[in-house]
Amino acid sequence: MWSLLQIELYKIAKRPRTYIAFAAIAAIAFIFQFAFKADGASYIKLMLQTVDESFDLDLQKSMNGYFMCYIILNTLLIQVPILVALVAGDAVSGEANMGTLRLILTKPISRTQLILIKFLASFIFTVLLLIWMAITALVFSLLIFGANDMLIFRNRGQESMILQITQDDIWWRYLAAFAYAAVALTVIAALSMLLSVYAENSIGPIIATVCIVIVCTVISNINVPVIDKHVKPWLFTSYLVGWKGFFYIGTTDDGQPIKGSIQNWTAIRNSLYILVAHIAVLLGITIAVFRKKDILT
Repeated sequence: MWSLLQIELYKIAKRPRTYIAFAAIAAIAFIFQFAFKADGASYIKLMLQTVDESFDLDLQKSMNGYFMCYIILNTLLIQVPILVALVAGDAVSGEANMGTLRLILTKPISRTQLILIKFLASFIFTVLLLIWMAITALVFSLLIFGANDMLIFRNRGQESMILQITQDDIWWRYLAAFAYAAVALTVIAALSMLLSVYAENSIGPIIATVCIVIVCTVISNINVPVIDKHVKPWLFTSYLVGWKGFFYIGTTDDGQPIKGSIQNWTAIRNSLYILVAHIAVLLGITIAVFRKKDILT
C-alpha cells in the first residue's frame, strides 16, 4: 500500500497543473500583501465607518501579519476548491484517458484499495496546499507587517463590532482554522474524485466540480426562509467558511473578550460532523461505482 501511495504522489508531482495551484496561492497572497503594504490604512478606515466614530484605533498596530492573513484567507479559501479539483478530478479519469487504468487493475490490488489510495494522495495534496497557504499568507505576512493583537471586523444583523484577540491567543486559532479547512477541502476532493470515476478525461470532472461548487455557494448565500430551512443544511458549501468561527471570541456581559474562548463551538463541531459525513458518503459512492465500472469498453 505504501509503495502504491508513493507512486500516486509521484504522479501528482509530475503534473504541471500541481504547481499551478501553488503558484496561484503565492500570487494571490503576494498581491494582497503588496496592496496592503502600500495603502492598507485606507481599508481599515473604510471598515471603521461601520462602527462608532469614537473608537480609538492605532492603524499601524492593527495592520499586522495576523490581520493580513485573515484577510487573505477570506479570499483564498473561496478559490482553493478549484485548485483541489485540478488534481482530484484527474485521479481516475486521467488514468482512463492515458489507457493505464486497465494495466493498474491487472496488479494484485482491489478496486476499493485503488480508490482509497488515490483519495489519500488527493488528501495529502490538499494538506500540502494548506501548508503552503499558511507559509505565504501567515508566515510571510508576519515577516512583512510584524505581529500585534488581531482585530476582527464582524457584522451581526444591523450591528457592527470589532473583536480584539491578543497575540498569545491567536496561533491555536489559526492551527484550528487550517485543520477545519483541510476537512472542508477534502469534501471537494471526494466530490471531484466521484465525478472522475464517470469520465474518460480530466476536463469534465474539473469543470463539473467547479460548477457544482459555484452553484451551491450561490444557493448557500441566498437568504430565503424556505432555502434556509430545507436546502442550506444539506449543502456542503454552507459549512466551508466555518473556520471563521475560531476567530469569533466569546465576550463577557459587558463586552470584554474572553481569552481562549470560542463564541459558538457547538456550531463548529456540528459543521465538522456534517463535512465528515459528506466525505464518507461521497467516498462510499465512488467506491461502489468504480467497483462496477466497465474498464474494457
